[in-house]
Amino acid sequence: MDELKRILEEVRPDLDFENEKMLIDGGILDSFDIITIVGELNEAFGIEINVADLLPENFNSMDAMWELIQKLRNE
Repeated sequence: MDELKRILEEVRPDLDFENEKMLIDGGILDSFDIITIVGELNEAFGIEINVADLLPENFNSMDAMWELIQKLRNE
């Protein structure tokens, strides 16, 4: 989870990823942020986030992103 937090803070150092739960639904992250995050997560964790995974509930919070990472690692 520390690596995820580091990546997110590099993309958007202005956000409190540990406490924010509405990153997508609240319009906090834009499409460019998501594209950047997806690329970084794919590389850092050796996963492939595909179009079917690009759902708001997978990116609304750091915890949701971590759950997605774990799910994709176990496939």
